[in-house]
Formats: sequence, structure tokens, C-alpha cells
Amino acid sequence: MIHRSRLLGVLVLGLSLMLGWVGMEVNRFLNTPVTQQSLLVTVEQGDSFRRIARALARTDHARDAQYWVALAYWQRATDQVRAGEYQIEAGMAPAEVLALLVAGQVHQYTFTIIEGWTFRQLRAAILVSSALLHDTEGLTDAEIMQSIGQDDVFPEGRFLPETYRFPRGTTESDFLRRAFAHQQSVLKSAWDKRADDSVLQTTDQVLVMASIIEKETGKASERRKISGVFNRRLKLNMRLQSDPTVIYGIGPDFDGDIRRRDLRHDTPYNTYTRHGLPPTPIALPGADAIHAAVQPEAGDALYFVASGDGGHVFSATLEAHEKAVDRYQR
Repeated sequence: MIHRSRLLGVLVLGLSLMLGWVGMEVNRFLNTPVTQQSLLVTVEQGDSFRRIARALARTDHARDAQYWVALAYWQRATDQVRAGEYQIEAGMAPAEVLALLVAGQVHQYTFTIIEGWTFRQLRAAILVSSALLHDTEGLTDAEIMQSIGQDDVFPEGRFLPETYRFPRGTTESDFLRRAFAHQQSVLKSAWDKRADDSVLQTTDQVLVMASIIEKETGKASERRKISGVFNRRLKLNMRLQSDPTVIYGIGPDFDGDIRRRDLRHDTPYNTYTRHGLPPTPIALPGADAIHAAVQPEAGDALYFVASGDGGHVFSATLEAHEKAVDRYQR
């Protein structure tokens, strides 16, 4: 009897020690940061949680994958993890990581479309993006527009410059489709708020005007002033005489120096030789330039010249303009 009591005591002690050890291990697992530095973990479509657990166990938080499996069963999350690429930040506990995977909060990459880029520049930039899936390489501009459901739409000016966030696996077509939709939304909003006396008759004309404004100035305070100049010129049947339109007409051969012969060489985009707006936008205008196009600033200025400090000097008469040109350009 005494022997049995001692054996039972030993078993109880052993069980207590084992439970205590398990408790300490579980507590250590739950409260030890998964990693000491930010890292990316990819969950593929159809992955079992055991495969995911093995991947998580290979982080700095070196624990058997069974710990992760047990945690997932405890949280009833073994079938809830969503596919995608996840960024695990330094200091995150296992429960936080599991919640991240269940919520599907995948890592977001960013890509910024710069105001004033041409569509050609946009294509070159997305082509070297490591986060986008390249499905437009080798396509013509027309084929790209067709791939995003915009047959017979000229691409210039149609994609809104801003910073976009997206998960890995996003295709170039998906990205462009989204940027196109954002531009359409901004354009509609601006059109609904256009000035009553606006000379612009269609949203396509708004994009053309906005693109010229975008290329003429980088100063936010000048956009509506320049819009006012161009709107008044159109009303008076004066040529716009905008250098950026001439440069766009020259195309990739432009060497950075606009010459007098370029101003005389007639193209559909030469606003020195032709009246009215060019046939298409000449760049990708941002939201501010679009709103400026339909809300020109009132005034009497018909001319402007670069002042050398990033801004412009505006004049109401040709005589005043010539003096400004002499001062700042000649």
C-alpha cells in the first residue's frame, strides 16, 4: 500500500512537472515575438495550414510547427487563413500574426503615377515595377486600351496621377483599369462643377486643357491663372501658342531644346500654327489641373512668360508681354 502511494505521488509529481513545463512553453510561444525584423510570408492558394505552420516556424521565432497548428485549432482558424503575401512586423506575437492571416490583410505595394507624365513614360515605369504582373509588354497602346475595356480610346491623359496601393499579383492591366476609372471619376466631378461661361464643351476638351495646364506650370497657385489665359484666348479665337503642345508634337525626337523652326513646323499639336485645342491630351493631368481647367481665374491676362524661378509673369497686352520676355528670357 505504501509502495502504491509513493508511486502515485511520483506520477502526480511528474504530471505536474510536465504540465508546468508545457504551460511555460505555451506561454513562451504566445508571448515571444515571431521575428525581430520585418519579413514577408506568402500563403499560396490551396495551402494547408500545416504547410503555412512550417513556413511560420522557420521565422526567428524558432518553434515547432505544431505550436502554430495548436494555436490555429484553439482559435478555430485552420480553414480561415486567406491566400496572399503578408508582412510580419518586428515584435508581433503569434496570435497577432494569425489574426493578420485570417483577416486577409495582405501586404500592399505602392506605385505613383507622376503628374505630367506621358502615357509612354507611364508604360516604361510600370514595366520595371517588380510588384506588378507584366501582361502588357509588347502590346500596342491601342491593344492595351482594348485589354482594359476601352476600345478606340486614345490613352494619353486617361490615367489619374496619384499613389496607388495594391497587393502582389496585380496585373498591369488591372492597375491601368483602376487608374483609368479614377481619372473618369475626377473628370466627372470637375465637369459637374465647371464655370457657367466655360469655353470647354466636352470632357475630352477638359482633359486636353488640363494636360496643357499641367505641363505649363508646377505651381499650384498658377493653374487657374493659366487656365484663365487659355480660356480667354480660345474665346477670342487666338492661338494658344503653348510650347508643351509643340514638344508633344515633336515626339520622342525632342532633344530638350525647342527652336524657332519647331514653332513654325506644323503638326496637329502645334498651337502656334493651328487654332483651338490639340486633338488629344499631351500628358497625364492631375486632379488639380483638371479642376483648374473648368474653373479658370477671372482676369484680363492673355500672355505669360516664365520668370526663371518656377513661376510666370502674366500680361494683358502684347506690349507688356514683350517687355516681360525681354526681362526674363532675352
